Amino acid sequence: MSAKGISNDTVVVFYGDKHNWYAAYTFWLFRYFGHDDKKLKIMNGGRKKWLDEGRPLSKEVPNFPKTVYRAQDPDPAIRAFRDEVCASLSRSDRVLIDVRSPKEYTGELIHMPEYPQEGAQRGGHIPGALNIPWASAVNPNDSTFKPVEELRKLYESYKITPERDVIAYCRIGERSAHTWFVLTYLLGYPKVKNYDGSWTEWGNLVNVPIKKGPEP
Repeated sequence: MSAKGISNDTVVVFYGDKHNWYAAYTFWLFRYFGHDDKKLKIMNGGRKKWLDEGRPLSKEVPNFPKTVYRAQDPDPAIRAFRDEVCASLSRSDRVLIDVRSPKEYTGELIHMPEYPQEGAQRGGHIPGALNIPWASAVNPNDSTFKPVEELRKLYESYKITPERDVIAYCRIGERSAHTWFVLTYLLGYPKVKNYDGSWTEWGNLVNVPIKKGPEP
């Protein structure tokens, strides 16, 4: 961060492709290491909306004076690890959200669609996890987030309400960071974690439960 000219009080705006999933992932990483969330923003619509509106582009690489950036201690309130996920299997007050595509969730695919080189040893999902694909939260025509009331209706239809503990996962945590952002910052849910080990870890582990097919 220091080399990029970012200090602890810098306002950082994130944007990207894929409906901003990597922007949300980087936002989550900044938060995890203690950057003030009031100084972190996501550009709604990302690069797609910018391009669609004919806004200017540049190939110039900006150069900012170096700073001193001090990462804070990691925030355990927003990151889940394997043991915590294992313990969640017996908890009725916690919900797991698998934000991958339906075919990844059921085990028909062991990799992201169109990314066959990035698969795991086994396919399926963590038992009890609900499948709510991350892109359900965005408007596909312009990559903007859906209105808050529409998002609230979406997650409440799965009985995911603010008082519940939530852990989201995908393949390596980038798509689930998008869902973490939506639940935490657009809907105000206070207890949401991103399991960034996700299916790359779980699908390659020995002696952990995996379910194929849909949940009942």
